[in-house]
Amino acid sequence: MLRIDHALVAAMVAHARADHPDEACGVIAGPADTGEPKRHIPMLNAERSTTFYRFDATEQLRVWRDMDDADEIPVVIYHSHTATEAYPSRTDVKFAGEPDAHYILVSTREESVADVRSYRIVDGEITEEPIQALGDPDAVQSYKFGHSPDVLVYDCQ
Repeated sequence: MLRIDHALVAAMVAHARADHPDEACGVIAGPADTGEPKRHIPMLNAERSTTFYRFDATEQLRVWRDMDDADEIPVVIYHSHTATEAYPSRTDVKFAGEPDAHYILVSTREESVADVRSYRIVDGEITEEPIQALGDPDAVQSYKFGHSPDVLVYDCQ
């Protein structure tokens, strides 16, 4: 299960909305000793594509070094899907290189809502996991749970 603050979910969704129609991508870092998601790091999609994302190599090296210097790890690696559901593509699975990370996908295919789902991807195996959003959702925006308790549906209106 991924336990994450509503404010971090809102930050990912805002980033995905801002970059739409291109896919957005980024990381949420957390202390290495706890693995709790704490610090949102939006990154540049070097592909500037509606169907694919790739971290800029120079930026990724800097971000990973900064995390290492702060004794942090990439707890969440996220990106958006702009025209499809929030489910990892074959390419997403191929490039999932952090076996301990939670992979969050944010679908922005609908204007009024964004589906947010979390997965573990290890050795090509995709496992969806529940998301427990922490804190006060009213302090950020309104959230609604969608058709499954594992999926956050972010009301963008």
